[in-house]
Amino acid sequence: MKPIVRFPFIDRRVLLSSLALLPILSAPLRSSSAVAQAQRDPLPSWNDGATKASILDFVARVTTQGGPFFVPVEQRIATFDNDGTLWIEQPMYIQLAFALDRVKALAPMHPEWKTKQPFAAVLDNDLKGLAASGEKGLVEIIAVTHAGMTTAEFEKIVTDWLATARDHRFKRPYTELVYQPMLELLACLRANGFKTFIASGGGIEFMRPWTERIYGIPPEQVIGSSIKTRFEMKDGAPTLFRLPEINFIDDKTGKPIGINEHIGRRPIAAFGNSDGDLEMLQWATLGASGARFGLIVHHTDAEREYAYDRHSHFGKLDAALDAAAVNKWTVVDMKKDWKRIFAFE
Repeated sequence: MKPIVRFPFIDRRVLLSSLALLPILSAPLRSSSAVAQAQRDPLPSWNDGATKASILDFVARVTTQGGPFFVPVEQRIATFDNDGTLWIEQPMYIQLAFALDRVKALAPMHPEWKTKQPFAAVLDNDLKGLAASGEKGLVEIIAVTHAGMTTAEFEKIVTDWLATARDHRFKRPYTELVYQPMLELLACLRANGFKTFIASGGGIEFMRPWTERIYGIPPEQVIGSSIKTRFEMKDGAPTLFRLPEINFIDDKTGKPIGINEHIGRRPIAAFGNSDGDLEMLQWATLGASGARFGLIVHHTDAEREYAYDRHSHFGKLDAALDAAAVNKWTVVDMKKDWKRIFAFE
């Protein structure tokens, strides 16, 4: 197993500010017995126990007509973080891996990058050298490789990259490194009248090309960090041109703001895995009447995935883990609570 790469200089908000300059898995055919099992148990990849029971109990309470906690369908809103909650985020955010690959793809057109930092560090796979370039270097990488194109051009670049890129540890497309238990949870909620949204610090235009195919979440239900765009007529056709200017960062305190602006309703359930999700969980569960549900995915399985929390530079889980105990949020122990992590297991 390769060690997790550390980037001690990167503050999560700064990283997301940079990545905002950026803008599948199909279910396999199953036997009739597998379908019957799924109908009996909506969460077959979850081990029986308090965690699974808390999810099913919440769903039952808010969907029981005439019950004290019944919630009308139009108010059943659930928001999900993406990185580390729905798919992997180690050893680095997948969107950051995308940015570094773009440097290598564009390098033949920029021979000067061979000796110019931070590009030389990326081309030499020198992660220590990249770290030494600091926040300024990261911003420069994103700016020169992902600005100055239309939104349609960027979507194609993202789609093409996801079709060919492979994770170094699992040797699989990133779109296969989606958590099977969370896919089941999404499906369970939707089957019970919930509308599911992504609220991620990642780039909104990086996620929208593929979230419906992988998660069943259409692009209009994706909230993320964004850059400014400009309307232009190009060769007689209307286009949106991506500018190297930050528009909105959907992380930490930005998440409730983005949710409010985009959805216009307060979620009754929120799902995350890091301190970047703390305010979203607070917004969904605290100071509101009726049944509310918060869940944190705690990465505890180094053998099947990764184990990290309070000291990780990607997906740090510290303050939110403490808040979970106080606010009675459900904490998923990945090693204990999940029978399998990925569909290919």
